[in-house]
Amino acid sequence: MSLWMHWWHAIRQLRPAFSRMQTFLWFATAVAGFTVRTDLLGVTSFVRALNLNARYYNPLVDYFHSSAIKLDRLTALWTQLVLRLFPQILRVNGRCILVGDGIKIPKCGRKMPAVKHLHQQSESNTKPEYIMGHSLQAVSLLVQAASSVFAVPLAARIHEGLVWSNRDRRTLLDKMLTLLGIAAVEQPFYFVADAYYAAHKIISGLLAEDNHLLTRVKSNAVAYTSHQQRGPRKRGRPRIYGRKIKVSSLLQDTKAFQHAPSPVYGENNVIIQYRVRDLLWRPAGRLVRFVAVSHPARGSCLLMCTDTSLDAIEIIRLYGLRFKIELTFKQAVRQIGVFGYHFWMQDMKPLRRNNGNQHLHRASPKYRDDIRRKLHAYHVFIQAGIVCHGLLHYLAVAYPQLVWNSFGSWLRTIRPGIPPSELVVATALRQRLPEFLLDTDQTNIFAKFIVERQDTNKMQTFRLAA
Repeated sequence: MSLWMHWWHAIRQLRPAFSRMQTFLWFATAVAGFTVRTDLLGVTSFVRALNLNARYYNPLVDYFHSSAIKLDRLTALWTQLVLRLFPQILRVNGRCILVGDGIKIPKCGRKMPAVKHLHQQSESNTKPEYIMGHSLQAVSLLVQAASSVFAVPLAARIHEGLVWSNRDRRTLLDKMLTLLGIAAVEQPFYFVADAYYAAHKIISGLLAEDNHLLTRVKSNAVAYTSHQQRGPRKRGRPRIYGRKIKVSSLLQDTKAFQHAPSPVYGENNVIIQYRVRDLLWRPAGRLVRFVAVSHPARGSCLLMCTDTSLDAIEIIRLYGLRFKIELTFKQAVRQIGVFGYHFWMQDMKPLRRNNGNQHLHRASPKYRDDIRRKLHAYHVFIQAGIVCHGLLHYLAVAYPQLVWNSFGSWLRTIRPGIPPSELVVATALRQRLPEFLLDTDQTNIFAKFIVERQDTNKMQTFRLAA
């Protein structure tokens, strides 16, 4: 069976998220365009990569704005599909591992909703400190693949830039919990995130669904011992919190440290020092596990997990995998172009430079509906790119030998035990696309859909390539 047949058998399980079959086929076309294009120039690159007739450019753009796409349903179905497709979901204590983070995407369009002036907190010298763009939050699932680990993307949404009501008090933390609810992971999980998400809202929201948070805490965090009652108890509410402890003080008592080989991904022959202590933490309102870690090269950090039964070494190992979502962002931006949408709103009021949030509570109902329609198009484009990215991961993990047999190109180094990269899988699919379309155009509805919309003036060249 060819790579494209495995690809089709996977993506057709998302069909219930679309009201019409034709809308689903346009979605599959967009995902295929993400897969085989060689440039990142928006919808026009889909038309070129699939050899579509130029008159189908507008229908393809209109598809992203279609109300026949049930976006939240599509996201939930994609999460369920990921949990079924991948043979080795990374699990600890029977729980899968979700990683969450934010990303800021530069956008210069003056007529693009939700574009605002953003500050980038990054150590990279290649990024400007302030940009105009979209601020998104994303969630990924960690998957074991041979000796490697992938962060398979599940969902991403634009969470800043628009204020629909002056009574809306939701923060990015509330919106991250909403995103986790949209992803609808029906299994218990650990949510791994950076110190920004070490807050009461996230912890209470996760614990309410029997999930746990694993994160880093700030150096000025404080915790408390459990209060020990001495003598007869007085009237009133029983005291809970005892002596205050600065969490950073756990790093000062070197005699209390334990030594162990580093469990951090990719490290060998490295000995770390760590210390564990269970303390009461006010943001959690309960006993949590703090782990103070001293690394010989990376310095020290303070980790926290709301699951006090999780071993300290596992806490260190899981937080060491948080960077995998950063690699997913890198591939999404540079290889796949997940955030390369170029949809403008003609009737929108042009934005000024250094513009902040766009307040819409006094706008007309039609204007607000137009903004929602455009934001829906952005999210559909992003979700199509996420599905493309996840399918590349799936083919790399489930059919690595078939990918290499279909690659048809050259790499200087092929590392044993490491699944093919997104670039290798995309190249293999690009090589096999003409063969798939010409051999199955009468039996496969998707191949027939593409072939019927291709430019017949260029079909001879396309057939020679096959």
